[in-house]
Amino acid sequence: MAGAATAVWFWSGATRGADGPPLPTADLARGEAIYAEACAACHGADLAGQPDWRFPGPDGKLPAPPHDATGHTWHHSDRVLLEITMRGTAAVVGGGYQSNMPGFGESYSEAELRDVLEWIKTQWPERERAHQRFVTAQDEASQ
Repeated sequence: MAGAATAVWFWSGATRGADGPPLPTADLARGEAIYAEACAACHGADLAGQPDWRFPGPDGKLPAPPHDATGHTWHHSDRVLLEITMRGTAAVVGGGYQSNMPGFGESYSEAELRDVLEWIKTQWPERERAHQRFVTAQDEASQ
C-alpha cells in the first residue's frame, strides 16, 4: 500500500506544487512539443478534439476526443492514460474494439509520453485536475 501511495505521489503529486503549478520533474516544454508533433493533428492544437467525437464516423470508429475539460481524458487514471498513449486504445480496451488512436510507445519513451500527459493536465481547470488525481489515487490503491 505504501508503494502505491509513493507511486501516486511521485507521478501525480510530485509534478505539482501545493497550489497546482508543475514542478521540474516533468519536462512540460518537451511534452508540449511532442503533443504538437504527434497529437495535435487529431486532438487539436487547442485540445478541442474532432467534431462529433462522441459518435462513430463512417468507418465505425469514434473521432479523436478533446483533451481539454470538455472531454473525458481527465476521467482516467495516469496508468490508463499512459497505457493508451503507449499501446493505443484498441490494445488497451481489447475485445475487438477498433480505434484510430495508435500507440506511441515505439516512437517515444515512457518519460516523453508522461511529459505529454503532464502538459495536457496543465491545460485543465483545477476541478478536473483534482478529480483526475483522485481517480489515479484510487487506481493505484487497487493495484
